[in-house]
Amino acid sequence: MATAKSDEKAVPSKEEERTSRPIAPPPHLSEMAQQLLSTPPAARPPFPATDDPESWIPYIESMNDRFRNFMNPRLRERMQRVRTTSLGGPLCYIAEPEQNVIAGKVCLSLHGGALMLQGGDLVAYDVLKTASQSGCLTFSVDYRMPPHDPYPAGLDDCLAAYVHLLESWRAQDIIVIGISAGGNLAASMVLRAIDEGLPAPAGLVLRSPEVDLTESGDTFHTNFGIDNVLPVKLMPINRVYAGGQPLDHPYISPLFGGFTSAFPPTFVQSGTRDLFLSNSVRIHRKLRDAGVDAELHVWEAMPHAGFGGLSPEDEEVWAEIRRFMARCFGKSNGQAPRARKPR
Repeated sequence: MATAKSDEKAVPSKEEERTSRPIAPPPHLSEMAQQLLSTPPAARPPFPATDDPESWIPYIESMNDRFRNFMNPRLRERMQRVRTTSLGGPLCYIAEPEQNVIAGKVCLSLHGGALMLQGGDLVAYDVLKTASQSGCLTFSVDYRMPPHDPYPAGLDDCLAAYVHLLESWRAQDIIVIGISAGGNLAASMVLRAIDEGLPAPAGLVLRSPEVDLTESGDTFHTNFGIDNVLPVKLMPINRVYAGGQPLDHPYISPLFGGFTSAFPPTFVQSGTRDLFLSNSVRIHRKLRDAGVDAELHVWEAMPHAGFGGLSPEDEEVWAEIRRFMARCFGKSNGQAPRARKPR
């Protein structure tokens, strides 16, 4: 395994503060996608000191308030229907789809948020989105996060939830879905589950996955300042999350894991403006080289994690995910599932 000696003493560089480089959206995109790409990135609070845990609390609260402002009002109204349970320890939110239900199958959803953000009520929002689009009974883990609970706390929670699901469902009836930081935890969790002799899930969905906390990929430079959803690099948060462990540890940056053909079929999704595009490209190649059934889907001009969740392009992403899930569950008939309008 490569070492990450320079990470221990490194400080955020001036490059991490680069201003946005606006590029006109392609005219062939939907109106909603063009509107998002034309919106300048909102000002973000500066990263606190990595050695001062308490200073991160106001940062987390400020960023979470911003995420709440972007909630789909229709989904927000349904959040009271979300239930909670304890899956082997961690709190989990549960939501059921209202239509096109896939009986007997479940999704384990791991929320995004740079491994530090979008916990609590924002997990309830995540589980509603995933259940609505996937058609599956969905569990979303409110996993522990820094500054007070760095690695491996969050990964432990995700694995505990998966182990608990295995008590009620067969592995072949479970799909694990992770977006951004959740993609990191999803890939790490499956790697660790296999290492510990547990059965792999039927499939894995990684959307704009944050699988390389060393941030060594090409698009951390080429798309920096172009991705207006993720306009900053996350190295200060990455170091706080790692808690002194090497950033290239395979359970911290699963891109550097030892993949084998035991890894489940994997759907990897990104966009040409995504800061994490290199993450998606690289993990797809590693999976293919290991003999894993892996798909890579890249959308034109899409920034990190999509166009806000309501555009036609976002629906295309979910249509492809549903096709992948149907194949993993053994129900694919070779045709794309019918597209559904966001509710």
